[in-house]
Order: sequence, then C-alpha cells, then structure tokens
Amino acid sequence: MDKTAASPKKESFFERFASRVTKLTGSTPAFIIAFIMVLVWGLTGPIFHYSETWQLVINTGTTIITFLMVFLIQKSQNKDSLAIQLKLNELIAAHEFASNRLVNVENMTEDELMVIQKYYTQLSRITKNEESLQTSHSIDEAQHLSDVKKGVEADVIGRIGKKD
Repeated sequence: MDKTAASPKKESFFERFASRVTKLTGSTPAFIIAFIMVLVWGLTGPIFHYSETWQLVINTGTTIITFLMVFLIQKSQNKDSLAIQLKLNELIAAHEFASNRLVNVENMTEDELMVIQKYYTQLSRITKNEESLQTSHSIDEAQHLSDVKKGVEADVIGRIGKKD
C-alpha cells in the first residue's frame, strides 16, 4: 500500500468548525433565516418607535457576525487556496515540457511575477507563427526552439551567401 497516498487525517476542531460554518452560511436556508431576521427587525421598528436601542440591536448583531465570519471564511479560503496551489504545482512538476520555475510561484515577489509575465508575453510572440494552435511550449522550450530556428536560419543564409 502506498504510504504517500493522501489518507484522511484528523482535522483540528477549528478547521472542522470553520468548514461547516462557511458551508452552512453559504446555503439558501442561511440566507432565508438572515433575511427573515432583518425583516422581523424592520417590522418591529414601529413597536420600539425606531429607537436608538432598536437600531443598535441590528448594528451590533451584524457587526459581530461579520467580524467573526471574516476569520472563518479566510481560514477556509486559505486551505482551499493551498490545495489548489499544490495541485497546480503537481501538474507543472509532472509535465515534461512545463517550466519548473512556476512551481511555488505564489511565494514570489511581485517583481518576480512581472518577469515571468514578460516571459509569457515573449512566448506569445515567439509562438504566434506556429502552424498548429494545439502546439504547447514552456517558456524555456519556446526560447530554445526559437534559438535553434535562428541558428538554422543563420546557417542557411550563410550557406546561400557562400554559393553566390
């Protein structure tokens, strides 16, 4: 049995809690409950003469809920983001022609990312004249092929020049 295969690990209490709460609060029943609560609050306005206390109830309640939800949602998003990054890293690492410089790209500085963006812009220019739209190149491969083509062209031009 492969010990490196992903096996279900026991999640921490907070991780399970955050995951469940974000799923529940993103559901239709949760929206309906929140909507009904706001509607009830609004309908009780005349009963409480739209007092400051009446307004404070909704303001305080929504502020507390929003404050706590930010942390729960961020926890879940961090986990999802990490999982996606790892899956993409695996695809890049597994592909023979992919540029390995993109593995762990999420930890690069903005300046480093701009350099890679320039490479992809260059890749687009290099491969613009490809005959097949299905041809795929990594940055490194496309640059190498371009250099090879330039070398062949220079060699051919050199040979033609010698014949004249």
